[in-house]
Formats: sequence, C-alpha cells, structure tokens
Amino acid sequence: MVKEKFYVTTTIPYANAPPHIGFALEIVQADILARWNRLLSKDVFFLTGTDEHGQKNYTTAKNKGIDVKDFVDSNTEAFLKLTKELKITNDNFIRTTDKDIHWPGVEKLWKILVKNGDLEKKKYTGFYCTGCERFITEKELEDGKCPDHPTLDIQEISEENYFFKLSKYSDKIKKLIESDELKIRPIKWKNDFLSLIKDGLTDVSFSRDKNHLPWGIPVPNDPSQVMYVWCDALTNYLTGIGYPDKRYEKYWPADVHVVGKDMLRFHTGIWPGMLLSAGFTLPKEFIVHGHLTVDGKKMSKSVGNVVSPLDLLKKYDSDSIRYILARAVPFGDDGEFSEGALVSRHNDELANKLGNLVSRVAGLVEKNGIEKCENKLGKKLKIEEISKLMNEYKFDKALNEIFAFIDRCNEYVQDKKPWETKDKKVLYEVCDSIKKIAVILSAFIPDTSDKISKQFGFNIDWDELENPLEVCEIKKEEVLFKKIEISEGNTIKAPEVEEIMENVTSVEFSDWEKLDLRVAEVEAVEAIEGADKLWKLSLDVGELGKRTICAGLKEFYSAEELEGKKIIYFSNLKPRKMRGIESQGMLLAASNKDHTKVQLIAPLGLIENGSIVG
Repeated sequence: MVKEKFYVTTTIPYANAPPHIGFALEIVQADILARWNRLLSKDVFFLTGTDEHGQKNYTTAKNKGIDVKDFVDSNTEAFLKLTKELKITNDNFIRTTDKDIHWPGVEKLWKILVKNGDLEKKKYTGFYCTGCERFITEKELEDGKCPDHPTLDIQEISEENYFFKLSKYSDKIKKLIESDELKIRPIKWKNDFLSLIKDGLTDVSFSRDKNHLPWGIPVPNDPSQVMYVWCDALTNYLTGIGYPDKRYEKYWPADVHVVGKDMLRFHTGIWPGMLLSAGFTLPKEFIVHGHLTVDGKKMSKSVGNVVSPLDLLKKYDSDSIRYILARAVPFGDDGEFSEGALVSRHNDELANKLGNLVSRVAGLVEKNGIEKCENKLGKKLKIEEISKLMNEYKFDKALNEIFAFIDRCNEYVQDKKPWETKDKKVLYEVCDSIKKIAVILSAFIPDTSDKISKQFGFNIDWDELENPLEVCEIKKEEVLFKKIEISEGNTIKAPEVEEIMENVTSVEFSDWEKLDLRVAEVEAVEAIEGADKLWKLSLDVGELGKRTICAGLKEFYSAEELEGKKIIYFSNLKPRKMRGIESQGMLLAASNKDHTKVQLIAPLGLIENGSIVG
C-alpha cells in the first residue's frame, strides 16, 4: 500500500550571519511536524537550507573584506551545525549556490515565465530596502525608513531589470486565499495578508544589473543581469525535491510551508504567482509563526539582544531547547524567550515532573517487578485531543495536555503508594503509561523518548499507544534531566537561596544529591512567644508524615497567607531547637541580598504532598 506523503519546508534564511534563536523556533516547529507525521506512518520529506545570493550577503561579505563564497560557506556551516545539534530530521539541505542541484531548476522555471509572457525588462527607479531585499513604495516608508528595518538606510535605485507580472495574478491569488483553497493559518494572518493586498499585488523586480550585483544566478540569454532573490530562493521548494527532474512530483505540492510573519507576503504573494504562471499545483497550506522577543523587544544586532542557539547548545541539551521553543510560543503569536524561562521549565517540568516520574517508577520496578494487567490509568491520556491540537499546529496546548497526564501519573503513584504495597499491577499501569508518554513526546523531545524506550523495552511507534507494554527487565538508570543549578558565573542570575530561619547557621548546598527535598503543605501556623520573626509551621509531608519547623517569615507572610500553601521542604536536615521548639528541617525560599524581600519557592501543579523534588 502506498503511504500518504507529507512535504514540509522551512524558509531558507539568508546566510549573511549565523542562525539566531528565531530561526531555531521555525526549524524546530517544522521538525515537530515532520516527526509527528512519520509517527503516523506517512512518507515524509522535510526540506530546509540557506539563501546564499542577494544584496545582503554580497554587501556584508565585501564590507568584511571576505570572498563572498567563503563568507556564505562559513555561515551555512553554522546552519548545518544547528540542524545536527538540535536533532533536526531534514531529508535535504538546499543551498542556492549549488550549481548542480539548484541552478538547473531555477533556470528552467525562469524560461517558463519568459515563455508565458510574465517577465518583462524595463527601467525602474524606486526605494530599495536591503533588509527586505525588495523595492518598497514611498507610502510604506515611516520617517523615511522601512518599518521592518528602521536601522537601515533606504537606497534610491535606478536600473533596468526584469519584472515579474505579479499583478496579473493578484485577483486569482486573493480568491484562492479567501476560499481557503490556499490556506494561511492561523486565521489572523490570513486576514492580515488579505488586508495588505486589498488594492492588489504589484509587479516585482526579478533581476539586478550585474554591474551593481554580480553575485547570483545569471539570467538566461542576458549576461547583463543576475536573477534576484525571489525566482532564485523561492524555487528551492521545487529544486530541493528534484526539480527539474520528474522525481519532484512524488512530493509536490508542499503540504505545509512554515514561515515567519515577516516572510508571509512573499510566500503567499510572489510564490503562488510564479506557480500559477508556470502551471504548477499550489502548496496546500502556509503556517505562520511570530517573532521571539527578548525583554519584550524584537531581536536585533543594533539592540544587542540576539540570542545564538549554538551558544545555548553549549550549556543546555537539545531537548530542553526544543521543549521551551514548542511550549512557550502560542501558535502564530510572538513569544518571549529567556534563559531563565528555559531553566525554569527544564527544572520544573522536564526534571521534576517527567524525569522524576520515570526515575522513581523504574527504581520501584527494579525492586518489585511488574505484572501485566489492564491499564485504566493510560485511558486518561487524551490522544484524540492531542492529535486534534497537533493538526491545528497548537504545539503548546498539546504539551499542556501531555503534561497534565504526567501530573496524573505522579498523583496516581502518590495515591497508590507502591513503595508500601509492592503492587506490581499498579507499577505496570504506570510503566505502560510512561510508554505512551514517550511515544507522544517523541516529536518534541526525541532524545528523551529514545532513552525511555530503551529503558522500558518498547519501540517509538504509534501502534505502541494501543499495544500493551511487554513485561521485561526495567532498571533505574541515570536521571533523564539533571537539575540546572544557577551560579554567579552563569548567564542567568537567580535570587540567592537563603536559609531564613532565625539563629541557624548556614547550610552547605554544594552537594544537592544528599538533600531530600519534598513537597509539603502548611496545615497550621502558630505564633511563637517572644519571637518577632518566627512562625511555627505544622506540615503534612505525605509519606513522611507530619513535621514541625520554625521559619523566619513573619515580616513577609501572614498566617492566613501561609495556611494551605504548598512549599518545598528539606526533610533530612538535622533537627535544631529554636525558642524551645524542635524544628525538623527547613523550607526553601528566595531572598534578595539585603534580605528585605523573601519569596517562598512553591511547586507547580497539583502535585501530592511528599513528592520528591529533584
């Protein structure tokens, strides 16, 4: 039986600089789609690459005194490295400087456009933005600048170039988008583009004078011109799957083009126009992502807030970076990126929730074994809802559903207490549920899913969601996610963790593995006679029972604010006498250096009392 095909692409970024975190977002989103559709047994082709011609690349190289080819080779190598280190599963990496693979297809498409009367050479004077690589109208300028590149000077260029008659296809493109024959998702970007073209699409410059820009694919039969970015770069979606050879027909049309919001007008305007002119079937869908911001601002070299994903990969594993990019950015919207958020989600969700579940259960199974039975717990995983969200490209919401199930699994372990009951059927249910979690998460955090599959003895395959886990030897192994500790030497600064109990000497935190951190709930708060700063707290620590501690929180928290609050509790510290009360450990809080502000560190989610932290 012939498999259903699925062809997904990213845009191809300019090779005028190494990749930034914004492109990492795009390529991870495309990879999630590729992996998900492979999981569904589709015949997937995933294309990415680099755009290596154009004014920007040429000018930047010349300004640096570097040969243009050497310059783009160096930057392209950085993009190739990123795909490898982020575990991107692209089937091809197209380079527009590839004379054997890319150029023949571009030249053939150019000749078709000429034959169909849609390329015309004419003189033109206009305003040109090197950031957009396009001519822009005077009414688009804001204070004499391009609104998308306000730090760049606008050039007034007068040349004789070839122009593509895009206006000829304007009404057709508009109707295709309005009817959803050419889909743009989310809907707000469809409406945005329709608003942009309400007065019609205008003709587009498709070449440059070779005297001004010698770097590019020569225009067939006209040595005075080189092709400009649009016919060159956009055609990669065909040449990357084999065009002009007929083998491209196996995957064309593209099922999904993944594009940034600043690339929308070119991909849903110029590209469909070219394809209509040449008689190609149009792509099925464009999905549009927003920008990543840092401190609320778009990343910019001039602002100095550009984040390098390759630098991040020196400090954090690929799954943690993939996870934050999928989790923190709602579909189609801008999203804020920070290392602090990355570390927080790594520690709180990947390490505390998923990692702790796998480690804890594997340890219990190694001691007690498992017994095959019906997995009622696993039926609570909302596979249909998750699939629906994935089909709608709502990756963040799909992860919300998956981690809600992980919370259920952790709660189930706490409720059933298999460390006491030695119940092998309970342990089997949780192990089979972990299998389901790993399969569903494999599109997002593939390395982690592979580790779990090897540890629990199953394959990453959609059928495993229904097939019961086979009983096998399961052993506790190295933790999936080591907690990231923040120190003064790190990029991120976190509030200092303070021991805030009155008259207690500081605790050495150099070896966290010796500490037993638990989730506890404050059941009662009492004043201590003669103590201005101390509260006496009665805690419920789940399987560890009831504990009492004295905490110097009186000037920061009222008794009402503390009662019923979940906290992180150090359970295995030596008890100390304070104001005649035995304080059996301490709680975790953060403080500024002068100790004028204190905040309790609370666990996320509905996690059971006594749950292990770390």
